[in-house]
Amino acid sequence: MKKILAVLVAAIMVLSLCSFASADDYTIRIYSNSNSTERATWLIEKAKEAGFNISIDDNSVISGDTAAVQAANENKDGDIIFGLNEVRWSQLVNGQYENLKVMDWTPSWADTVGEYKFDGKAYGLVIQNILMLYRNDEFGTNGEALKFDHWADLVDSGYKWYRQGKVGGTTNMNINNAMLYAFTDPESPAGGISVDGWKKLWQYCANGQNTGDKYGLEPLIRGDVQVSTFYSSSLYGEITATSGNSAYEHPLTGVPVGENWGLVDIADGTYYIAEYIGVLDREGRSEAETETVKAFAEWFGSAATQIEWSNAFDSYPCNTDAVKELYDEVPPIYAIKNCSLTTVPGTEMTYAEYVGAHSSEWTNIMTNLGFYWADNANAPAEPDWDNLDWATLTQAAEQ
Repeated sequence: MKKILAVLVAAIMVLSLCSFASADDYTIRIYSNSNSTERATWLIEKAKEAGFNISIDDNSVISGDTAAVQAANENKDGDIIFGLNEVRWSQLVNGQYENLKVMDWTPSWADTVGEYKFDGKAYGLVIQNILMLYRNDEFGTNGEALKFDHWADLVDSGYKWYRQGKVGGTTNMNINNAMLYAFTDPESPAGGISVDGWKKLWQYCANGQNTGDKYGLEPLIRGDVQVSTFYSSSLYGEITATSGNSAYEHPLTGVPVGENWGLVDIADGTYYIAEYIGVLDREGRSEAETETVKAFAEWFGSAATQIEWSNAFDSYPCNTDAVKELYDEVPPIYAIKNCSLTTVPGTEMTYAEYVGAHSSEWTNIMTNLGFYWADNANAPAEPDWDNLDWATLTQAAEQ
């Protein structure tokens, strides 16, 4: 459970202002997918208090990690990128984008983020994972505990579940990553996933409920479905906010331990990501301006700022010094086994690395076959799985 931190945070922030404030009036250009209007507004204001001028688009301008990276690559005016995930950061660090070069940089808090770092390049800010939740009241399982071996076992559970309505989006992709985890096959021409895996994912689409909601928590709160998916960041805050809202007739209650809801116990665990921060090499930026940019990154990832960010947006920091101040014990949603860092059989890659190697193929397969249709009444016919041209399906469709 979170500790009461108002006095402590205030004191730490006073120290952080002294440590990080800069007299330079340089405007730091930031690209991010962690850029809800509330987050962007908060960051601009807090950075200004700390002596930094920043420019960051909210998600009405840039939405999603793909859009953030593409905009930064095209505009060539970025100083900082934060957010994204390991897959995207591995591409950035390895120079896969023509106009984006991540500078060498090591913050003072580098040793506090554990395994969540690309040494000398980018460092973790926030840990997230994808969750499968269920109602255990009369609108759900009536007290029955849900336990699966694999995420895809949901399709044979007999319960009603929410499923997303489009292929793209970070949360949607991470749900797919969790669903496909049990079906890796390095020899498979179907993007390194067995055909049985694609069949299961199709059943997840065909028999799931697309309620029109962007994310899966709302339909679970309403009682429209018995099982659903959501991301860990903001889960507790959303449940707390809606439990006292008269607009919801049968809300979820109880955090961090649910009263009428629970986490599905899945033996495989779940797919974690970390959001990172890195400093970009920007042409024409002076050495003094570069130091200002690095100072901002130092400030943003510090324990003091991450404590405030966590309190504001219900996120879980990579910075262990911040975690120690925020929590008496690890919240249940972050105590789940992390399958993203397990080694894929037949390879030397972690599952996160495997996802990175095959994610574009998976997107192409789902797009080409018509996964995640919006309307079940107009669902496409199930593919003839025994007669598919996977070499073509793993390629992007011609425009």
